Amino acid sequence: MELISDILLGAGAIGAGLFCYVLARRLSAFNTLETGMGGAIAVLSTQVDEMTRALEAARMATGQSTRELTDLTARAEASTRRLELLLASLHDLPEPEGPTRKRQRVVRHRSTRHESDNEETTA
Repeated sequence: MELISDILLGAGAIGAGLFCYVLARRLSAFNTLETGMGGAIAVLSTQVDEMTRALEAARMATGQSTRELTDLTARAEASTRRLELLLASLHDLPEPEGPTRKRQRVVRHRSTRHESDNEETTA
């Protein structure tokens, strides 16, 4: 019985050693910068840095555009107030003296296509 337990214990130790050997090889392949995940992590790190710089540039451009848009909106509101004041002052003007002219009304008659065809056939 003792011999069987020693054999099983030795087999377990050899299996654990083999597992550690395989794990060590996989870990070294994982950390290789040229072909493994280490290279992918390095590339992703570089891309994250580039995207951070691009995001910062976009934020600066957005901030400047926001300031310009705010200035333009303020100018438009000021112009709107001036136009409203001018329009209100036009209502306060007195009516012109003298005969008032009526607007002439223009009436247009449209002929249908059938009427123009009839006139051509009768001529």
